[in-house]
Amino acid sequence: MRVLGIESSCDETGLALYDTEQGLLAHALHSQIALHAEYGGVVPELASRDHIRRTVPLLRKILAESGTSLAETDAIAYTQGPGLAGALLVGAAFASGLAAALGKPVLPVHHLEGHLLSPFLSSDPPDFPFIALLVSGGHTQLMRVEGVGRYELLGETLDDAAGEAFDKTAKLMGLDYPGGALLARLAETGRPGRYRLPRPMLNSGDFNFSFAGLKTAALTLIRKADADSPEALAAFHADLARAFQDAVVEVLTAKAMDALRRTGVSRLVVAGGVGANHALRQSLGVATETCQARVYYPEFEFCTDNGAMIAFAGAMRLLHGESPQQAGPFSIRPRWSLGLA
Repeated sequence: MRVLGIESSCDETGLALYDTEQGLLAHALHSQIALHAEYGGVVPELASRDHIRRTVPLLRKILAESGTSLAETDAIAYTQGPGLAGALLVGAAFASGLAAALGKPVLPVHHLEGHLLSPFLSSDPPDFPFIALLVSGGHTQLMRVEGVGRYELLGETLDDAAGEAFDKTAKLMGLDYPGGALLARLAETGRPGRYRLPRPMLNSGDFNFSFAGLKTAALTLIRKADADSPEALAAFHADLARAFQDAVVEVLTAKAMDALRRTGVSRLVVAGGVGANHALRQSLGVATETCQARVYYPEFEFCTDNGAMIAFAGAMRLLHGESPQQAGPFSIRPRWSLGLA
């Protein structure tokens, strides 16, 4: 069974072909970072227009790399939500139009389900059940996963997601877009313990998160900064970045470990763009080893949004008995909870 996956939920256009017997045949991704950098953040209308420009060339690329034709595709999966409405419409319209022309069925896929299942694309995939920590620019959630389509939401952020807080704090520090990755890189040169930022909801007793206050605490330090030279300002920013990252990592690690302990599950899956953060990986590695659990990640190339995870999620849905839709009217779901259990 061969599935074409199309991802267009935000600022990355991704297409991929996944075969249930041969694995991932080909995938291609175009990032819009350069397009949005001038504006300091994602401009939805520009994102939608760029998806339109990129989809067909990327499709041609993966067909050429895999040596296959569209006629050999059994179904077309696309990201139905959550995400930017205009961006989602591009992928949904393209998938539905292509399916109608080819006489193939379509599969709407939840964007976060794609992230959640992305570690199964690696050479060392996890087994069910597991706890999933989904951390990205728009989402921070803890899920209990019993199987494909069997997800229980344990907790989520009440305001800013972890990645969003990284980006916003980086902007306050004057870092270029996208700032989250730059802040993480800057934190590697910062002095540990120079500043102490709050750990929001660390002892709340539940699995929810909150990062908006952490961003505000960083802003307070920025306003009080007394750097009398470029060197002093650079050192302050590095120390602040370290303090900010340490706070986020500590909260994410503590909540994830608490979820493992309280559910009795011994496997943790970390997915989403923030899952590529080296400090978070190091912290979770130590913590899971201490409690005799194991942590799994997708390959680095599949941490960000990509078509491979959508193709794979669609294929798994088919293998687990979901009936695909016939091409016709389609819908998008910009806001959509993954708590399907």
